[in-house]
Amino acid sequence: MSMFKIFDIAGSGMAAQTVRLNVTASNLANADMVSGSPETVYRPRQPVFETWMDTMQSDPAVAGVRVSGIAASHVEAQKHYEPGNPSADADGYVYRANVDSVQEMVNMMSAARSYQNNIEILNTTKELLLRTLNVGR
Repeated sequence: MSMFKIFDIAGSGMAAQTVRLNVTASNLANADMVSGSPETVYRPRQPVFETWMDTMQSDPAVAGVRVSGIAASHVEAQKHYEPGNPSADADGYVYRANVDSVQEMVNMMSAARSYQNNIEILNTTKELLLRTLNVGR
């Protein structure tokens, strides 16, 4: 396996974690949103990752991770009685997004650490390649 393939693999991991961070930020931004019906309320989302390997290349080590989609949660919205809310339905209920802020913060820290690990992989690989070039001097 070529050492340069490591850059592709770590780069794909960084791109996937960037999507994960953006989805988590979107979930946190919409955590307090309310709606007048359970069908239109914001649903928390999570990215779906998959590994891939390029079998068309002569080198089978061309691989990485990618986001195959963004899945919405199927957890029911929280129903609250707020007759004074302008978004309330005819019975006075509003539906809140069922976003767990603590879980989303844990998800954000995990994504940030994964991103940081990929940066460390890139830096270590770069350092090894530079040392290899300096062996002949």
